[in-house]
Amino acid sequence: MNIALWTVAGLLALAYVAGGGVKVVLSKEKIFASGPAGAWVEDFRPGTIRTIGVLEVLGGLGLVLPAVLGIATDLVPLAALGLAMIMVGAAVTRLSRGEYRLMLLDLTYLVLAGFVAWGRFGPEAFVA
Repeated sequence: MNIALWTVAGLLALAYVAGGGVKVVLSKEKIFASGPAGAWVEDFRPGTIRTIGVLEVLGGLGLVLPAVLGIATDLVPLAALGLAMIMVGAAVTRLSRGEYRLMLLDLTYLVLAGFVAWGRFGPEAFVA
């Protein structure tokens, strides 16, 4: 179970740091032009998009850095819970836009983040 949690957390960390970094660096117009998956930015102001990106980067780092460094390991499940909440918002946004296929990806990320939160709060919690 511990290996599965580390694997999922590591993969999620890569995805969120990369995806969040894109939201921080690229303009709203460039994200929109990237394809159908970026159309959601129409519903948000640039500052909100950047804020989502910063939260995703911090959450992604929070999935692995505390555990790797052995400092404040309680932050790992909290980061996973925060990312799960972001994905609830993403799924709601996709649902309101009628983007059902893209919503499935958001729900997948939600389930994976929920798995990490559950595992690190419960059976495989880091103990000091």
